[in-house]
Amino acid sequence: MNPLFQISTKSFDKEIIIVKHALDELEKQCSVNNGYTIESPFEKFGWTFFNIQISLEMAEVIEKSGMMKGALGYKIGEQMTNFMGHYLESKGSNVRIKNINYG
Repeated sequence: MNPLFQISTKSFDKEIIIVKHALDELEKQCSVNNGYTIESPFEKFGWTFFNIQISLEMAEVIEKSGMMKGALGYKIGEQMTNFMGHYLESKGSNVRIKNINYG
């Protein structure tokens, strides 16, 4: 199964543009096509949630390239979640990210 992350935000219209742009850049850095999918959003308690699924190919490139160097966590899933959170933040996003399933 591909890595799956849940993203939450209070300003979906603004954040989805930033997230898509950041993930497009990450695809280019990884030299991967179709490296992610974004699932339909849903709202709950004033927050909007949506899932991002990373392709196995893109996840492998991220893991093996050294991009995650310095990402905190004991397990690879924790490290990938921290990497993705910091990556999105570095691109101007202010979302929260949670690992739902990792491989």
